[in-house]
Amino acid sequence: MTPITIISIIVIYFGVLIAISQLIGKKDSSNDAFFSANKNAKWYLVAFGMIGTALSGVTFISVPGEVGAPSGEQFKYFQFVLGNAVGFLITAAVLLPLYYKYNLVSIYTFIEKKLGHYSYKTSATIFLISRTIGSAFRLYLVVIVLQRYVFDHYGIPFFATVLIALGLIYAYTYKGGLKTIIITDTLQTFFLVSSVIFTIIFICKSLDLNAIQAFETIKQSNYSKVFFFEDLIGNRYHFIKQFVGGIFVTLAMVGLDQDLMQKNLSCKNIKESQKNMYSFTAIFVLINLFFLGVGALLYIYAEQKGISVPLDHITGKPRTDLLFPEIAFHHLSIIPAIVFLLGLTAATFATTDSALTALTTSFCIDFLNMDKKKDDKANIWKRKLVHLSFSILMFLVIVLFNAINDASVVSMIFKIASYTYGPLLGLFAFAILFKNRIVKDKLVPYFCIAAPFITLWISSNSTKLFGGYVFDNELILVNGIITVILLFISSKSKLISSQQN
Repeated sequence: MTPITIISIIVIYFGVLIAISQLIGKKDSSNDAFFSANKNAKWYLVAFGMIGTALSGVTFISVPGEVGAPSGEQFKYFQFVLGNAVGFLITAAVLLPLYYKYNLVSIYTFIEKKLGHYSYKTSATIFLISRTIGSAFRLYLVVIVLQRYVFDHYGIPFFATVLIALGLIYAYTYKGGLKTIIITDTLQTFFLVSSVIFTIIFICKSLDLNAIQAFETIKQSNYSKVFFFEDLIGNRYHFIKQFVGGIFVTLAMVGLDQDLMQKNLSCKNIKESQKNMYSFTAIFVLINLFFLGVGALLYIYAEQKGISVPLDHITGKPRTDLLFPEIAFHHLSIIPAIVFLLGLTAATFATTDSALTALTTSFCIDFLNMDKKKDDKANIWKRKLVHLSFSILMFLVIVLFNAINDASVVSMIFKIASYTYGPLLGLFAFAILFKNRIVKDKLVPYFCIAAPFITLWISSNSTKLFGGYVFDNELILVNGIITVILLFISSKSKLISSQQN
């Protein structure tokens, strides 16, 4: 597929999204529509659209790529996905009722009600920093793919590619916000899911396999091992580590994240929101299983056709997450290539558009104290300015990632950002579990800074401290527990505090 064909498809794709946004924006561009979709979203649209938000472009290319990684990951990611499913169910049963009980727009106002002003501002700041870096990192990795296969052909610099990507996202989200995104993400999820299914069909056809033969081929290959029970101490892929990590990563990075929860809170009531979460969970598990199947088929196809894993431009080492685009663009026919491009575009921008809206919402509500019911020109102008500012900030972060020009350093920055969700987990856990204790509110920001560094030190020295134990995704639980311990040690019982007063 030629670069001009790719560009044409992207232009048509975003033309449709912008047309939808203009139509919705003309009807209602109020703050209430932007922040919470007027609390009138259909649960089934939210459930389906959330798939696109939860599965980023990185997931789209990295999960299939990791199946055949030299480290022997195979289907180990599915252990993590099963943990995700449990985390989603806990979110639906425990967290959503709390959010609806207090009629929240920003979920971090719950912390203000339970722990205090400084705790509230800290939790909102954690989200803003973590989500900005995380979303920028995900978009950065996918823009690299577009740069490599499209824009380098025309000599367009990297920063211009990023600017175009973010400009297109801003164009269809600045008016309607969440109300627009619920519709556009439903469309984008359709492309994402269709892309995965059709990719499986096209590769099976290329390998001359029917559905049953494809299943058997994957099952008998070297890529299909799902459960790892060997060596709990030293094996980071062990089922318990992946499963437990999946639960608490989901609770922290979904249940306590304004981005995903903002969509849930747009439903009419708690019952519809929970139906959304339960439906979303089932689709999420199934689509990830398809992603892993795509990965196995890609490596089987590459072996048969003599295709090597592409090398990284920076390190010169094989980049498994480039195998999918390499095969789609250079080794399959035009239709599979178009299907892949639509899926990758949908996965990437469904994540980023949602993040920008959530960042705007959190800053407006948590730091500017904006009332979503006030729709005077000054408030709407202020909201649009915040939205533009976060788009510019994300642009600068992505350009910085590229300027660092070291994949390991960029990955470490993303890893550090993910560490900050641990204190968020600790804050909410303390607020829910220890209702009869009062924290020293002004010290909370320092605890939330200290906990990730303590966790990082424990992780770096775990083999010495715990007899060779190697942490993986379950480390977020350790981070949260450390935060809870620091909060508890510095807190007082409400009874004792009232007696002293």
